[in-house]
Amino acid sequence: MKRGFGSDNHAGVHPRILQSILDANTEHAPAYGTDEWTERAVTEFKNQFGKEAQVFFVFNGTAANVTALRAMARPWQSVFCSDVAHINVDECGSPEFLSGCKLLPLPSHNGKLSVDELEKAFIRRGDQHYSQTQVLSLTQPTELGTAYSVDEMKSLIAWAKSKKLLVHIDGARLSNAALYLKKTFKEITTDLGVDVVSFGGTKNGLMMGEAVVILNKDLAQDFKYIRKQSAQLPSKTRFIACQFEAYFKDGLWQQIAEHSHHMALYLYEQCKGLAGVTVREVPQSNAVFATIPSHWVKPLREHYFFYVWDENTFECRWMTSWDTQKSDIDGFVALLKEQRL
Repeated sequence: MKRGFGSDNHAGVHPRILQSILDANTEHAPAYGTDEWTERAVTEFKNQFGKEAQVFFVFNGTAANVTALRAMARPWQSVFCSDVAHINVDECGSPEFLSGCKLLPLPSHNGKLSVDELEKAFIRRGDQHYSQTQVLSLTQPTELGTAYSVDEMKSLIAWAKSKKLLVHIDGARLSNAALYLKKTFKEITTDLGVDVVSFGGTKNGLMMGEAVVILNKDLAQDFKYIRKQSAQLPSKTRFIACQFEAYFKDGLWQQIAEHSHHMALYLYEQCKGLAGVTVREVPQSNAVFATIPSHWVKPLREHYFFYVWDENTFECRWMTSWDTQKSDIDGFVALLKEQRL
């Protein structure tokens, strides 16, 4: 595959992350998370999210979301999420199949849920014929690259708590949101009353691995059994944990998020005003959404891969990553300028 803007998943492994794997590969170590790398990585997570945080490593983002929801909801309960949420449209029904709970997708604006929509959907409490809502799942930043402000999060979480709902954050790109909001991870999760975070690594320069960060101690008690039953307990956990240790060390996570955001801003600025290109809005993370003529897609993809987000309007998603260079963007923009309307 040529270099492109398809996904931050397409980028390779950051050199410092890769080195951490090599460094962890020099000796034997206990299995199943009882090693020193896992211990140090968990300490780093506690530094970031608060000392009460409990951390469980899994293989991928879908697993993080599914195991989190299994811990939060029973099979007869339901989960509010946005209509464009990853758990709703990109996980092949895994949350419902593996947790038994029902997803209730609600209309969103720029990827965001609103209290008004939640209030309208919060119905039939105590009705034995209706799945009882137990969890509010928010994606931060959203699938459209927008970041909930702290005030927006406070409002949504306050509403959820008033209804005795638990709050889950799909944080596959939470680092990008923290960078954009100029807040710590603790300030946008723990301090706001979030119960569980699916914390992303793969999209942020790791080879593989995500973390389920449980901030509500009542939900952590049985999670080790849920993880094992879900086939998500890595025997050589140290090779996931060491990556997160390196990710947090010396602010690497901030450097990666800042670079990918700056590249998205540069791409936005270069595309803004181009004939035939309609850019949605200023990037708040590492995503640029732009509508282009349908006949441009094939010739552009021959040089730089990307996804068509909406096949009706031909709005496209262009993602930047830790290794995106200005030369990548300059080459892509030059091709855009060559296209005919």
